[in-house]
Amino acid sequence: MGLWVLTLVGVFTPITRMDAVSWHAHAFLFGYLGAIIAGFLLTAVPNWTGRLPVVGWQLGGLVALWLAGRLAILISLYLPTGVAAGIDLAFPIVLGAVLLREILVGKNWSNLVVLALLALFTFANLLFHFDVVNGEVAAKGLGLRLGLAAAIGMIAFIGGRIVPSFTRNWLVKRGGTTPPAPPMQRFDKLTLLITAAFLVLWVLRPDSLPSGIAMILFAVLHTVRLVRWKGYLTGAEPLVWILHVAYAMLPLGAAAIGLANLRPDLMGQAAAQHLWMVGALGLMTLAVMTRATLGHTGQALHADGSTVAIYSAMIGSMVVRLFADALPANLGYEISASLWIAAFLGFAVIYGRLLTRRKERVE
Repeated sequence: MGLWVLTLVGVFTPITRMDAVSWHAHAFLFGYLGAIIAGFLLTAVPNWTGRLPVVGWQLGGLVALWLAGRLAILISLYLPTGVAAGIDLAFPIVLGAVLLREILVGKNWSNLVVLALLALFTFANLLFHFDVVNGEVAAKGLGLRLGLAAAIGMIAFIGGRIVPSFTRNWLVKRGGTTPPAPPMQRFDKLTLLITAAFLVLWVLRPDSLPSGIAMILFAVLHTVRLVRWKGYLTGAEPLVWILHVAYAMLPLGAAAIGLANLRPDLMGQAAAQHLWMVGALGLMTLAVMTRATLGHTGQALHADGSTVAIYSAMIGSMVVRLFADALPANLGYEISASLWIAAFLGFAVIYGRLLTRRKERVE
């Protein structure tokens, strides 16, 4: 994101075969989010299967593959056609193979759907690279929409498990008597099936009237789902309510995309999609990262003022990006990117010290 700011102000130009906007979109969706997905799944799968986590040289090898992909894309203009794409795609393919081995050995069949979403995400990356090779603006292509849809599907599926579960745990601890609806009930399963159909329609026909209507209905379904989880009772704990705010970006983003489809004079598609990209993806991943770090380092599950500050920076990044087109030149994009950087720099400073010391147990 720092390089993106330098690109916006004309100080830096990526040595890539992609146009600048497509490079930025790819670096976020398939670079940043690819690493986030890997980190989450490599942490979650051992809990799902009861097997030991992937560590040592295998984990180091995955990190090296991810870094090689980022560097290859950044300097792809100096590489033969297709080489950078191959290096970039090696990471999600090897990751998928590792996760498939763990799920099969652990006989955890119910979570194969997550692996299917990862495969779809990887295929979307391949389509993105095809657009680049064909000289198209990949940031507006099928690959980006499919990758974004797969990521939204992951949040809808996994978020539908963790948000109500974490909310229930917190409410029970405080003696609450009105627990949220249990995860993955009939309504949730029906909502996920309809969501999949709506996302397919949006990916294939993003500018059609049926797609716009489908996105509005998507927003209604996920708003109802979110209300059933009773996030309005969690105002005393930012570590919990931030999960609800992040999930709320799914219906808000869908509503914005539907509005941009039906009334393009009121909102652009790029701005609307950033409610999903910065809001749903950025905020949800930051929310899970903070909670996971506290839990895995033995800290109390409470977000202090500094953590609320990094949440606020991410929310600010989303809001500014939504209205960036109304600001002079690239000012809105620069402010939004800077707030994004502030959020993750804050995370690195506040939580980095916890991740680099021995685990402490809270009595």
